[in-house]
Amino acid sequence: MNARTTTTSTTRTVDLADGLSVTIDEYGANTEGTGVLLLHGGAGPRTMTGLAAALSEHVYAVTPTHPGFDGTPRPAWCDSVADLAVAYLDLLDSLDLTEVMVIGNSIGGWIAAEMALRDTKGRIGALTLLNAVGIHANMQVNQVIDPRTLPPQAVTKLSFANAAFRPDFSTFTDEQRAAAAANQQTLAVYGGPGFTYDPKLRGRLHRITLPVLVAWGEEDGIANPVYGRGYAESFPDGRFVPIPDAGHFPQIEQLGATLDAIGDFVDTVVKPDLAD
Repeated sequence: MNARTTTTSTTRTVDLADGLSVTIDEYGANTEGTGVLLLHGGAGPRTMTGLAAALSEHVYAVTPTHPGFDGTPRPAWCDSVADLAVAYLDLLDSLDLTEVMVIGNSIGGWIAAEMALRDTKGRIGALTLLNAVGIHANMQVNQVIDPRTLPPQAVTKLSFANAAFRPDFSTFTDEQRAAAAANQQTLAVYGGPGFTYDPKLRGRLHRITLPVLVAWGEEDGIANPVYGRGYAESFPDGRFVPIPDAGHFPQIEQLGATLDAIGDFVDTVVKPDLAD
């Protein structure tokens, strides 16, 4: 897949059940009733824009903003990853999409897994998890780092292999600092007591029979590749692909390699007949 794109997006708000509304960015057009749903992590929806734009050269792409992020409203009842999973299944219903590939980074991967466990209408066709969190490691040494215990500069150092991609917090305005802090507060709400995991999730993943790609930035200091391999092995049809020279956000640091991994996954596993 080509990593270069000039595709632009349109933004709108979709009203769902129980007073919940979700802001989505749409890339490309929904002409075939299918697409990709891209779910961001704690760093916000901007971390998925480059990937969404590149994928939109091939398929309709939708990137929601988790309610409460970037100043969007969050009803008090929407306070868990499970709530987000159900909300995004409702979103797929509203958009009338099927055979969707759900791509999630960090906590977005956790949401994707929870969606697959609840997909009673067969909306999802495959999962791609990019340095996802959500499961408890089998061994404490391989556990995910809790970013709440570290200053922002230390978190970014662990998150990016290339220093050029690390945010320079000294240049942030007061408004930007406040927005980042608010996003982290929202993330803490969704993460719950474990913050980066549900202790029972790993034991449920055997029920997900969809093809799953677990692509992992090898230099991730937040969730290391051993954890990633364990994630992939928890699925009946999981594939682990390392992404060299990338940390917690391979779709940012190594967009081309991430696109290649997704493209190969589609061609050889998800839709091999179309590649012939």
